[in-house]
Amino acid sequence: MKQSLEIFNRLVSELLADEAENPVAEHIPSTELYERLDIKLQKEGISATALENSLKSLVFASPRTATPGFFNQLFGGRQDKAVLGDLMSVILNNSMYTYKAAGPQVGVEKAILREVCDMVGWGPQADGALAPGGSMTNFMGMMMARDAFNDQIRFEGVAQKMTVYTSAEGHYSTQKNAAFVGIGRAGVRKIATDDQGRMDMAVLRATIQDDIAKGYHPVLINCTAGTTVLGVFDDLVAASAIAKEHNIWLHVDGAYGGAVLFSDTYKHLIKGVENADSFTINAHKTLGTPLSCSLIVVKDKKHLHDSFSNDASYLYQTDEDDFNPGKTSVQCGRRNDALKLWVLWKSVGTNGLEKIVDKQFELADTARAYIRNNPDYTDYSEDNTIAACFNYKGIPAEDICTALYEHSELLVGYGSFRDDTFIRLVTVNATNENEDILNFFKTLEAFVAKNENLLTQTVAA
Repeated sequence: MKQSLEIFNRLVSELLADEAENPVAEHIPSTELYERLDIKLQKEGISATALENSLKSLVFASPRTATPGFFNQLFGGRQDKAVLGDLMSVILNNSMYTYKAAGPQVGVEKAILREVCDMVGWGPQADGALAPGGSMTNFMGMMMARDAFNDQIRFEGVAQKMTVYTSAEGHYSTQKNAAFVGIGRAGVRKIATDDQGRMDMAVLRATIQDDIAKGYHPVLINCTAGTTVLGVFDDLVAASAIAKEHNIWLHVDGAYGGAVLFSDTYKHLIKGVENADSFTINAHKTLGTPLSCSLIVVKDKKHLHDSFSNDASYLYQTDEDDFNPGKTSVQCGRRNDALKLWVLWKSVGTNGLEKIVDKQFELADTARAYIRNNPDYTDYSEDNTIAACFNYKGIPAEDICTALYEHSELLVGYGSFRDDTFIRLVTVNATNENEDILNFFKTLEAFVAKNENLLTQTVAA
Protein backbone atom coordinates (compact mmCIF):
# COMPACT_ATOMS: atom_id res chain seq x y z
CA MET A 1 0.00 0.00 0.00
CA LYS A 2 2.82 2.40 0.83
CA GLN A 3 4.34 1.93 -2.63
CA SER A 4 0.99 2.45 -4.32
CA LEU A 5 0.34 5.65 -2.36
CA GLU A 6 3.76 6.94 -3.33
CA ILE A 7 2.94 6.33 -6.99
CA PHE A 8 -0.41 8.03 -6.50
CA ASN A 9 1.17 11.11 -4.91
CA ARG A 10 3.78 11.42 -7.66
CA LEU A 11 1.21 11.10 -10.44
CA VAL A 12 -1.20 13.56 -8.86
CA SER A 13 1.56 16.12 -8.26
CA GLU A 14 2.74 15.80 -11.84
CA LEU A 15 -0.81 15.95 -13.20
CA LEU A 16 -1.66 19.12 -11.27
CA ALA A 17 1.51 20.79 -12.46
CA ASP A 18 0.81 19.83 -16.07
CA GLU A 19 -2.83 20.94 -15.85
CA ALA A 20 -1.65 24.43 -14.90
CA GLU A 21 0.24 24.62 -18.20
CA ASN A 22 -2.07 22.49 -20.36
CA PRO A 23 -5.71 22.71 -19.28
CA VAL A 24 -6.81 20.44 -22.14
CA ALA A 25 -5.20 17.04 -22.70
CA GLU A 26 -3.92 16.16 -26.14
CA HIS A 27 -6.74 14.76 -28.25
CA ILE A 28 -6.28 11.12 -29.21
CA PRO A 29 -8.71 9.91 -31.88
CA SER A 30 -10.42 6.67 -30.88
CA THR A 31 -8.99 5.04 -34.02
CA GLU A 32 -5.46 5.59 -32.64
CA LEU A 33 -6.14 4.86 -28.99
CA TYR A 34 -4.72 1.34 -28.74
CA GLU A 35 -1.69 2.22 -30.84
CA ARG A 36 -0.66 5.27 -28.83
CA LEU A 37 -1.39 4.09 -25.29
CA ASP A 38 -0.35 0.91 -23.49
CA ILE A 39 -3.84 -0.27 -22.59
CA LYS A 40 -3.59 -3.89 -23.63
CA LEU A 41 -3.55 -6.56 -20.93
CA GLN A 42 -1.05 -9.41 -20.74
CA LYS A 43 -0.69 -12.79 -19.07
CA GLU A 44 2.17 -11.81 -16.77
CA GLY A 45 2.33 -8.82 -14.47
CA ILE A 46 4.74 -5.89 -14.92
CA SER A 47 7.09 -4.05 -12.58
CA ALA A 48 6.00 -1.14 -10.44
CA THR A 49 8.07 1.22 -12.60
CA ALA A 50 6.51 -0.04 -15.82
CA LEU A 51 3.06 0.19 -14.27
CA GLU A 52 3.67 3.77 -13.17
CA ASN A 53 4.80 4.71 -16.67
CA SER A 54 1.75 3.11 -18.29
CA LEU A 55 -0.57 4.70 -15.77
CA LYS A 56 1.01 8.12 -16.23
CA SER A 57 0.55 8.02 -20.00
CA LEU A 58 -3.08 7.01 -19.52
CA VAL A 59 -3.79 9.67 -16.87
CA PHE A 60 -2.12 12.46 -18.83
CA ALA A 61 -4.12 11.59 -21.95
CA SER A 62 -7.51 11.59 -20.17
CA PRO A 63 -9.91 14.55 -20.44
CA ARG A 64 -9.18 17.13 -17.74
CA THR A 65 -12.48 17.94 -16.13
CA ALA A 66 -11.22 20.23 -13.35
CA THR A 67 -9.45 22.90 -15.38
CA PRO A 68 -10.59 26.25 -16.85
CA GLY A 69 -10.60 24.52 -20.24
CA PHE A 70 -13.47 22.14 -19.47
CA PHE A 71 -17.03 23.40 -20.00
CA ASN A 72 -18.43 20.38 -21.77
CA GLN A 73 -20.75 18.72 -19.28
CA LEU A 74 -22.86 19.45 -16.22
CA PHE A 75 -20.00 18.72 -13.84
CA GLY A 76 -16.45 19.96 -13.43
CA GLY A 77 -13.86 21.34 -11.04
CA ARG A 78 -12.29 20.02 -7.87
CA GLN A 79 -13.50 20.93 -4.41
CA ASP A 80 -10.47 19.70 -2.48
CA LYS A 81 -12.30 18.76 0.73
CA ALA A 82 -14.78 16.69 -1.26
CA VAL A 83 -11.86 14.92 -2.95
CA LEU A 84 -10.47 14.18 0.53
CA GLY A 85 -13.77 12.60 1.54
CA ASP A 86 -13.88 10.51 -1.63
CA LEU A 87 -10.36 9.24 -1.12
CA MET A 88 -11.21 8.22 2.44
CA SER A 89 -14.31 6.36 1.26
CA VAL A 90 -12.13 4.37 -1.15
CA ILE A 91 -9.68 3.46 1.61
CA LEU A 92 -12.47 2.47 4.01
CA ASN A 93 -14.41 0.62 1.28
CA ASN A 94 -17.62 0.36 3.28
CA SER A 95 -20.70 -0.97 1.53
CA MET A 96 -23.69 1.14 2.43
CA TYR A 97 -26.43 -1.50 2.65
CA THR A 98 -26.23 -2.35 6.38
CA TYR A 99 -25.13 -0.72 9.60
CA LYS A 100 -23.06 -3.81 10.31
CA ALA A 101 -20.98 -3.19 7.16
CA ALA A 102 -20.87 0.62 7.21
CA GLY A 103 -21.26 1.63 10.86
CA PRO A 104 -21.05 5.40 11.43
CA GLN A 105 -20.88 6.04 7.68
CA VAL A 106 -24.62 5.31 7.65
CA GLY A 107 -24.99 8.14 10.14
CA VAL A 108 -23.09 10.43 7.75
CA GLU A 109 -25.54 9.61 4.95
CA LYS A 110 -28.56 10.03 7.20
CA ALA A 111 -27.29 13.39 8.50
CA ILE A 112 -27.03 14.73 4.94
CA LEU A 113 -30.47 13.47 3.94
CA ARG A 114 -32.06 14.80 7.13
CA GLU A 115 -30.60 18.26 6.59
CA VAL A 116 -31.76 18.36 2.96
CA CYS A 117 -35.28 17.26 3.96
CA ASP A 118 -35.39 20.01 6.59
CA MET A 119 -34.22 22.59 4.05
CA VAL A 120 -36.96 21.53 1.63
CA GLY A 121 -39.45 22.13 4.44
CA TRP A 122 -40.56 18.58 5.14
CA GLY A 123 -41.24 17.02 8.53
CA PRO A 124 -39.64 14.11 10.38
CA GLN A 125 -41.42 11.54 8.22
CA ALA A 126 -39.27 12.57 5.24
CA ASP A 127 -36.16 10.65 4.26
CA GLY A 128 -34.05 9.80 1.24
CA ALA A 129 -31.37 7.70 -0.39
CA LEU A 130 -28.22 8.04 -2.46
CA ALA A 131 -27.66 6.58 -5.91
CA PRO A 132 -25.02 6.75 -8.67
CA GLY A 133 -26.69 9.52 -10.67
CA GLY A 134 -29.75 11.47 -11.67
CA SER A 135 -31.03 8.77 -14.03
CA MET A 136 -31.15 6.35 -11.10
CA THR A 137 -32.77 8.77 -8.64
CA ASN A 138 -35.33 9.74 -11.27
CA PHE A 139 -35.99 6.03 -11.73
CA MET A 140 -36.59 5.72 -8.00
CA GLY A 141 -39.02 8.63 -8.12
CA MET A 142 -40.97 7.01 -10.94
CA MET A 143 -41.01 3.65 -9.17
CA MET A 144 -42.45 5.22 -6.02
CA ALA A 145 -45.02 7.11 -8.09
CA ARG A 146 -46.11 3.88 -9.77
CA ASP A 147 -46.42 2.03 -6.46
CA ALA A 148 -48.20 4.93 -4.77
CA PHE A 149 -50.82 4.74 -7.51
CA ASN A 150 -51.32 0.99 -7.03
CA ASP A 151 -49.51 -0.77 -4.20
CA GLN A 152 -50.19 -4.19 -5.73
CA ILE A 153 -48.14 -3.57 -8.88
CA ARG A 154 -44.91 -4.53 -7.17
CA PHE A 155 -46.42 -7.96 -6.47
CA GLU A 156 -48.66 -8.59 -9.47
CA GLY A 157 -47.04 -6.53 -12.22
CA VAL A 158 -48.41 -3.74 -14.41
CA ALA A 159 -51.91 -4.29 -15.78
CA GLN A 160 -53.17 -0.70 -16.22
CA LYS A 161 -52.44 1.90 -18.87
CA MET A 162 -50.37 4.41 -16.92
CA THR A 163 -48.93 7.70 -18.13
CA VAL A 164 -46.18 10.05 -16.98
CA TYR A 165 -45.63 13.67 -17.94
CA THR A 166 -42.35 15.49 -18.47
CA SER A 167 -41.07 18.55 -20.26
CA ALA A 168 -40.00 18.23 -23.87
CA GLU A 169 -36.75 19.72 -22.54
CA GLY A 170 -36.53 17.24 -19.66
CA HIS A 171 -33.83 14.64 -19.14
CA TYR A 172 -33.75 11.66 -21.48
CA SER A 173 -33.87 9.19 -18.57
CA THR A 174 -37.64 9.56 -18.29
CA GLN A 175 -38.25 7.40 -21.36
CA LYS A 176 -35.75 4.76 -20.23
CA ASN A 177 -37.19 4.65 -16.75
CA ALA A 178 -40.73 4.28 -18.04
CA ALA A 179 -39.60 1.17 -19.90
CA PHE A 180 -37.87 -0.16 -16.77
CA VAL A 181 -40.92 0.19 -14.50
CA GLY A 182 -43.38 -1.32 -16.97
CA ILE A 183 -45.18 1.87 -17.96
CA GLY A 184 -43.50 1.82 -21.35
CA ARG A 185 -41.95 4.54 -23.46
CA ALA A 186 -45.31 5.07 -25.19
CA GLY A 187 -46.72 6.09 -21.81
CA VAL A 188 -44.47 9.15 -21.62
CA ARG A 189 -46.05 12.45 -22.60
CA LYS A 190 -43.51 15.10 -23.62
CA ILE A 191 -45.14 18.40 -22.77
CA ALA A 192 -44.38 21.40 -24.96
CA THR A 193 -42.51 24.33 -23.46
CA ASP A 194 -42.95 28.08 -23.46
CA ASP A 195 -40.52 30.46 -25.16
CA GLN A 196 -38.15 30.25 -22.17
CA GLY A 197 -37.99 26.44 -22.30
CA ARG A 198 -40.22 25.80 -19.27
CA MET A 199 -42.94 23.16 -19.32
CA ASP A 200 -46.22 24.74 -20.45
CA MET A 201 -48.63 24.17 -17.58
CA ALA A 202 -51.74 24.79 -19.67
CA VAL A 203 -50.63 22.07 -22.09
CA LEU A 204 -49.82 19.78 -19.15
CA ARG A 205 -53.29 20.20 -17.67
CA ALA A 206 -55.03 19.66 -21.00
CA THR A 207 -52.94 16.56 -21.78
CA ILE A 208 -53.73 14.99 -18.40
CA GLN A 209 -57.45 15.67 -18.81
CA ASP A 210 -57.40 14.19 -22.31
CA ASP A 211 -55.61 11.05 -21.09
CA ILE A 212 -58.08 10.56 -18.25
CA ALA A 213 -60.97 10.86 -20.70
CA LYS A 214 -59.33 8.14 -22.83
CA GLY A 215 -59.03 5.76 -19.89
CA TYR A 216 -55.38 6.25 -19.01
CA HIS A 217 -54.10 6.54 -15.44
CA PRO A 218 -51.71 9.47 -14.89
CA VAL A 219 -49.22 8.54 -12.15
CA LEU A 220 -46.32 11.01 -12.38
CA ILE A 221 -45.55 14.62 -13.25
CA ASN A 222 -41.80 15.03 -13.69
CA CYS A 223 -40.75 18.67 -13.38
CA THR A 224 -37.23 19.87 -14.12
CA ALA A 225 -35.18 22.23 -11.97
CA GLY A 226 -32.47 23.13 -14.45
CA THR A 227 -33.11 21.76 -17.93
CA THR A 228 -30.14 20.08 -19.58
CA VAL A 229 -29.67 22.60 -22.39
CA LEU A 230 -31.00 26.01 -21.33
CA GLY A 231 -30.80 25.38 -17.59
CA VAL A 232 -34.28 26.81 -16.85
CA PHE A 233 -36.67 25.87 -14.06
CA ASP A 234 -40.23 24.60 -14.43
CA ASP A 235 -43.02 26.31 -12.47
CA LEU A 236 -43.36 24.06 -9.41
CA VAL A 237 -46.20 26.03 -7.87
CA ALA A 238 -48.43 25.56 -10.92
CA ALA A 239 -47.33 21.93 -11.34
CA SER A 240 -48.09 21.09 -7.71
CA ALA A 241 -51.60 22.52 -8.07
CA ILE A 242 -52.23 20.26 -11.08
CA ALA A 243 -50.75 17.26 -9.29
CA LYS A 244 -52.93 17.87 -6.24
CA GLU A 245 -56.05 18.32 -8.36
CA HIS A 246 -55.58 14.93 -10.03
CA ASN A 247 -53.82 13.11 -7.17
CA ILE A 248 -50.63 12.57 -9.21
CA TRP A 249 -47.15 12.09 -7.77
CA LEU A 250 -44.95 15.16 -8.34
CA HIS A 251 -41.24 14.51 -8.79
CA VAL A 252 -38.73 17.34 -9.21
CA ASP A 253 -35.64 16.44 -11.20
CA GLY A 254 -33.17 18.88 -9.69
CA ALA A 255 -30.11 16.86 -10.69
CA TYR A 256 -28.68 19.91 -12.44
CA GLY A 257 -30.17 22.93 -10.69
CA GLY A 258 -31.71 21.59 -7.49
CA ALA A 259 -28.74 22.79 -5.42
CA VAL A 260 -30.23 26.30 -5.54
CA LEU A 261 -31.90 24.95 -2.39
CA PHE A 262 -28.71 26.11 -0.63
CA SER A 263 -28.86 29.67 -1.96
CA ASP A 264 -30.95 32.45 -0.44
CA THR A 265 -30.50 34.40 -3.68
CA TYR A 266 -31.65 31.67 -6.08
CA LYS A 267 -33.88 29.41 -4.01
CA HIS A 268 -36.91 31.20 -5.45
CA LEU A 269 -36.28 29.26 -8.67
CA ILE A 270 -37.64 26.13 -6.95
CA LYS A 271 -40.49 27.86 -5.13
CA GLY A 272 -43.08 25.21 -4.35
CA VAL A 273 -40.61 22.31 -4.03
CA GLU A 274 -42.03 21.61 -0.58
CA ASN A 275 -45.23 20.48 -2.32
CA ALA A 276 -43.40 17.79 -4.30
CA ASP A 277 -43.46 14.13 -3.33
CA SER A 278 -39.81 13.56 -4.27
CA PHE A 279 -36.85 15.71 -5.20
CA THR A 280 -33.43 14.96 -6.68
CA ILE A 281 -30.11 16.82 -6.33
CA ASN A 282 -26.78 15.81 -7.86
CA ALA A 283 -24.01 17.01 -5.57
CA HIS A 284 -21.45 16.12 -8.27
CA LYS A 285 -22.93 18.86 -10.43
CA THR A 286 -23.70 22.18 -8.75
CA LEU A 287 -22.03 21.36 -5.43
CA GLY A 288 -18.81 20.21 -7.05
CA THR A 289 -18.19 16.84 -5.40
CA PRO A 290 -16.44 14.12 -7.39
CA LEU A 291 -18.63 11.75 -9.35
CA SER A 292 -20.90 10.30 -8.33
CA CYS A 293 -23.17 11.71 -5.64
CA SER A 294 -26.89 11.85 -6.35
CA LEU A 295 -29.56 12.31 -3.68
CA ILE A 296 -33.28 11.64 -3.76
CA VAL A 297 -35.44 12.80 -0.88
CA VAL A 298 -39.09 11.91 -0.41
CA LYS A 299 -41.77 13.62 1.64
CA ASP A 300 -42.91 10.37 3.23
CA LYS A 301 -40.29 7.67 3.78
CA LYS A 302 -42.93 4.91 3.71
CA HIS A 303 -42.71 5.05 -0.08
CA LEU A 304 -39.01 4.18 0.01
CA HIS A 305 -39.77 1.10 2.11
CA ASP A 306 -42.84 0.13 0.07
CA SER A 307 -40.98 0.21 -3.25
CA PHE A 308 -37.49 -0.98 -2.32
CA SER A 309 -37.50 -2.96 0.91
CA ASN A 310 -36.94 -6.70 0.75
CA ASP A 311 -35.88 -9.08 3.53
CA ALA A 312 -32.64 -11.04 3.29
CA SER A 313 -31.46 -12.78 6.45
CA TYR A 314 -27.92 -13.16 5.14
CA LEU A 315 -27.65 -9.35 4.97
CA TYR A 316 -29.86 -7.78 7.60
CA GLN A 317 -28.68 -9.29 10.85
CA THR A 318 -29.49 -6.42 13.21
CA ASP A 319 -32.75 -4.83 14.30
CA GLU A 320 -31.69 -1.34 13.21
CA ASP A 321 -33.74 -1.07 10.03
CA ASP A 322 -33.55 2.72 10.04
CA PHE A 323 -29.78 2.28 9.77
CA ASN A 324 -29.90 -0.35 7.02
CA PRO A 325 -30.00 1.77 3.81
CA GLY A 326 -30.22 -1.34 1.65
CA LYS A 327 -33.91 -1.47 2.55
CA THR A 328 -34.57 1.93 0.99
CA SER A 329 -32.36 1.65 -2.08
CA VAL A 330 -32.43 0.03 -5.51
CA GLN A 331 -28.93 -1.29 -4.89
CA CYS A 332 -27.53 -3.82 -2.49
CA GLY A 333 -23.77 -3.37 -2.56
CA ARG A 334 -23.22 0.39 -2.81
CA ARG A 335 -20.12 2.55 -2.40
CA ASN A 336 -20.06 5.36 0.13
CA ASP A 337 -20.94 8.43 -1.93
CA ALA A 338 -22.04 10.44 1.09
CA LEU A 339 -18.67 10.97 2.74
CA LYS A 340 -17.32 13.28 0.03
CA LEU A 341 -20.32 15.60 0.42
CA TRP A 342 -20.21 15.38 4.21
CA VAL A 343 -16.51 16.37 4.36
CA LEU A 344 -17.16 19.31 2.01
CA TRP A 345 -20.28 20.41 3.88
CA LYS A 346 -18.62 19.96 7.28
CA SER A 347 -15.60 21.99 6.21
CA VAL A 348 -17.33 24.97 4.56
CA GLY A 349 -20.74 24.85 6.25
CA THR A 350 -24.10 25.47 4.63
CA ASN A 351 -23.00 29.05 3.98
CA GLY A 352 -20.01 27.73 2.06
CA LEU A 353 -22.24 25.57 -0.14
CA GLU A 354 -24.34 28.65 -0.81
CA LYS A 355 -21.20 30.47 -2.01
CA ILE A 356 -20.41 27.59 -4.39
CA VAL A 357 -23.87 27.81 -5.95
CA ASP A 358 -23.88 31.61 -6.12
CA LYS A 359 -20.44 31.64 -7.77
CA GLN A 360 -21.74 29.52 -10.65
CA PHE A 361 -24.49 32.04 -11.35
CA GLU A 362 -21.97 34.88 -11.12
CA LEU A 363 -19.78 33.19 -13.72
CA ALA A 364 -22.79 32.66 -16.01
CA ASP A 365 -23.71 36.34 -15.66
CA THR A 366 -20.14 37.25 -16.66
CA ALA A 367 -20.42 35.04 -19.75
CA ARG A 368 -23.81 36.41 -20.77
CA ALA A 369 -22.66 40.01 -20.31
CA TYR A 370 -19.70 39.37 -22.62
CA ILE A 371 -21.91 37.72 -25.24
CA ARG A 372 -24.55 40.45 -25.16
CA ASN A 373 -22.00 43.23 -25.50
CA ASN A 374 -20.21 41.75 -28.50
CA PRO A 375 -21.87 41.99 -31.95
CA ASP A 376 -20.04 38.88 -33.20
CA TYR A 377 -22.13 36.75 -30.85
CA THR A 378 -25.77 35.67 -31.04
CA ASP A 379 -27.29 35.09 -27.61
CA TYR A 380 -29.74 32.25 -26.87
CA SER A 381 -29.38 32.32 -23.07
CA GLU A 382 -31.95 32.66 -20.34
CA ASP A 383 -31.15 34.64 -17.20
CA ASN A 384 -31.06 32.99 -13.77
CA THR A 385 -29.34 29.89 -15.14
CA ILE A 386 -25.78 28.60 -15.16
CA ALA A 387 -25.73 28.07 -18.91
CA ALA A 388 -24.59 30.65 -21.47
CA CYS A 389 -25.88 29.69 -24.92
CA PHE A 390 -24.55 31.45 -28.00
CA ASN A 391 -23.21 31.29 -31.53
CA TYR A 392 -20.15 33.09 -32.87
CA LYS A 393 -19.92 34.78 -36.25
CA GLY A 394 -22.64 32.55 -37.66
CA ILE A 395 -20.34 29.52 -37.67
CA PRO A 396 -22.22 26.28 -36.88
CA ALA A 397 -21.85 25.38 -33.21
CA GLU A 398 -21.04 21.77 -34.03
CA ASP A 399 -18.11 22.83 -36.17
CA ILE A 400 -16.58 25.12 -33.58
CA CYS A 401 -17.02 22.67 -30.70
CA THR A 402 -15.59 19.76 -32.68
CA ALA A 403 -12.61 21.76 -33.91
CA LEU A 404 -11.80 23.09 -30.44
CA TYR A 405 -11.88 19.53 -29.12
CA GLU A 406 -9.81 17.96 -31.88
CA HIS A 407 -7.17 20.70 -31.60
CA SER A 408 -7.03 20.38 -27.78
CA GLU A 409 -8.04 23.99 -27.18
CA LEU A 410 -11.28 23.79 -25.18
CA LEU A 411 -13.88 21.19 -24.25
CA VAL A 412 -17.32 22.73 -24.73
CA GLY A 413 -20.52 21.23 -26.08
CA TYR A 414 -23.51 22.36 -28.07
CA GLY A 415 -27.25 22.00 -27.64
CA SER A 416 -30.51 22.79 -29.36
CA PHE A 417 -33.77 24.47 -28.48
CA ARG A 418 -36.53 24.39 -31.05
CA ASP A 419 -34.92 25.32 -34.39
CA ASP A 420 -31.69 26.76 -33.00
CA THR A 421 -28.42 24.96 -32.29
CA PHE A 422 -25.78 26.79 -30.27
CA ILE A 423 -22.68 26.46 -28.14
CA ARG A 424 -23.60 25.72 -24.52
CA LEU A 425 -21.09 27.09 -22.00
CA VAL A 426 -21.84 25.57 -18.59
CA THR A 427 -20.41 27.46 -15.59
CA VAL A 428 -20.79 24.58 -13.15
CA ASN A 429 -17.13 24.75 -12.03
CA ALA A 430 -17.20 27.11 -9.04
CA THR A 431 -13.41 26.98 -8.71
CA ASN A 432 -13.19 29.10 -11.86
CA GLU A 433 -12.91 32.87 -11.69
CA ASN A 434 -14.45 35.53 -13.92
CA GLU A 435 -11.15 35.89 -15.78
CA ASP A 436 -11.32 32.19 -16.65
CA ILE A 437 -14.66 32.81 -18.35
CA LEU A 438 -13.29 35.78 -20.26
CA ASN A 439 -10.26 33.73 -21.23
CA PHE A 440 -12.62 31.09 -22.66
CA PHE A 441 -13.92 33.66 -25.13
CA LYS A 442 -10.42 34.93 -25.93
CA THR A 443 -9.30 31.36 -26.65
CA LEU A 444 -12.33 30.70 -28.83
CA GLU A 445 -11.90 33.94 -30.76
CA ALA A 446 -8.18 33.41 -31.31
CA PHE A 447 -8.80 29.86 -32.50
CA VAL A 448 -11.50 30.95 -34.95
CA ALA A 449 -9.29 33.79 -36.25
CA LYS A 450 -6.49 31.29 -36.89
CA ASN A 451 -8.78 28.71 -38.52
CA GLU A 452 -11.51 30.91 -39.96
CA ASN A 453 -11.07 29.72 -43.52
CA LEU A 454 -11.58 26.11 -42.47
CA LEU A 455 -14.55 26.89 -40.21
CA THR A 456 -16.35 29.18 -42.66
CA GLN A 457 -16.29 26.64 -45.48
CA THR A 458 -19.40 25.06 -43.97
CA VAL A 459 -21.15 28.43 -43.83
CA ALA A 460 -20.34 29.12 -47.47
CA ALA A 461 -21.52 25.67 -48.49
